[in-house]
Amino acid sequence: MRTFFKWILGILLSLIVVGLIGYLVFDEEKPKGVSGAEAEALADKMLSATNKAAWDTTRVISWDFDGRHQFKWNKAQDSVDVRWGDKLVKLHTKSVTGTAYVSGKQVTGDEANELIQAAWSHFCNDSFWLAAPYKIRDPGTSRSLVSLENGTNALLVSYDSGGVTPGDSYLWMLDDAGLPTAWKMWVNIIPLGGLKTSWENYKTLPSGAVVAQTHEFPMITLELSDISED
Repeated sequence: MRTFFKWILGILLSLIVVGLIGYLVFDEEKPKGVSGAEAEALADKMLSATNKAAWDTTRVISWDFDGRHQFKWNKAQDSVDVRWGDKLVKLHTKSVTGTAYVSGKQVTGDEANELIQAAWSHFCNDSFWLAAPYKIRDPGTSRSLVSLENGTNALLVSYDSGGVTPGDSYLWMLDDAGLPTAWKMWVNIIPLGGLKTSWENYKTLPSGAVVAQTHEFPMITLELSDISED
């Protein structure tokens, strides 16, 4: 028994050491950018590259989030069908109300409320990975220009108020045309500042909107698949 506890202690200490090393090596302070005309011009370039005008005219879009959740979002009607496993929630995104089903049967009461809140959480997170480039001028955001060590400029977007993640910031790195190639994140739910994730494998929808299907993290990959416009 004593050997077993020593083994558990050894694993815990190893995890703590690995976590500490990761924090010391990868943690970054959020950069200070410069707001103003240059930052807004870079934002315009980014929105043009991703075709924000086309996204605004996209009425219904469906996608699968990494094999975990499936969505059919009617942007025009502020509604979305959220599926995961045997669960389906028909959610109204403005009022965060809806109807919930398990194995095809409608449920009510506390069970329905819990599923509706879960669907809302899934939608907020998973739609952001789809549409974040189009949200850089959402109400409550601010933008600033950051000069990188390689001589290029990046766009720091901070969500100062509103939404579901006030206080979060994202540093967008762009190619020469203004298309996002990666971002670094300073978000409340991740203790590591400056975590870098790619934006790649772009798909152009029939409307002309351009969305990334692949996000590479350190050691893991997040895939958005079956993206289609109805």
